[in-house]
Amino acid sequence: MTELASGTVERMPASSSAGAAGAAIVLHATGLQRRYRMGQEVIEVLRGLDLVLRAGESVAIMGRSGAGKSTLLHLMGLLDRPDAGSLQIDGTETSRLSRARRARLRNLNIGFVFQFYHLLPELTALENVMLPLMIQHGTLGWLAKRGAARRQSLAVLDELGLAHRARHRPAKLSGGERQRVAIARALVAQPRLLLCDEPTGNLDERTSETIADQLFALAARHGHSLVIVTHDRELAARADRRLLLHDGHLGAA
Repeated sequence: MTELASGTVERMPASSSAGAAGAAIVLHATGLQRRYRMGQEVIEVLRGLDLVLRAGESVAIMGRSGAGKSTLLHLMGLLDRPDAGSLQIDGTETSRLSRARRARLRNLNIGFVFQFYHLLPELTALENVMLPLMIQHGTLGWLAKRGAARRQSLAVLDELGLAHRARHRPAKLSGGERQRVAIARALVAQPRLLLCDEPTGNLDERTSETIADQLFALAARHGHSLVIVTHDRELAARADRRLLLHDGHLGAA
């Protein structure tokens, strides 16, 4: 991702970064601080946290409840701003971006997978997956791009074995199927960065294993950088690196 002279944000081509240790840096956090005020008390959640994530790399972040894992994920996903420190996505310093440009960068380059799916119940599986593309193209652009977006969304559902469930609404899907729809929605815009908050936390053991298999396989196939916040040690063990969030800092788990 590069910041153009006009101030717009442009996606870097996927070919600009190879895999492994020498790959381009997708996310670079330096000295991140986040604090909250509760009455007269100030709660220091993140205390100068550093993290480097390279293209195609997977990182699992663990830690006790309340350690700040979700806070960190929200910062990385540009859903919140740090009180201090630097957060770069593909070389773009996000602290200087307006709300609209942060939203644009997030839509183009960041996908989210949540524990509780967050699918819109009135939409079909296919329509839920198409949402990021609808937002990306805007109202006028959507009329011209809708057919291509539909085909793109069906292709991702097919990769996850759900093409035959495309017309079903979430209430008609199992928990595992809903999570696969959520993963398809996160991947459909081909983001560089995929952020997962307890992606198997609401599933039984067998379904969790299947979802983990598909999540890591798709990330590897398409070169996504993957950050997983989890309490599940077996899921964390699949990642290239495992980090522990403790006392506002990240260290080896």
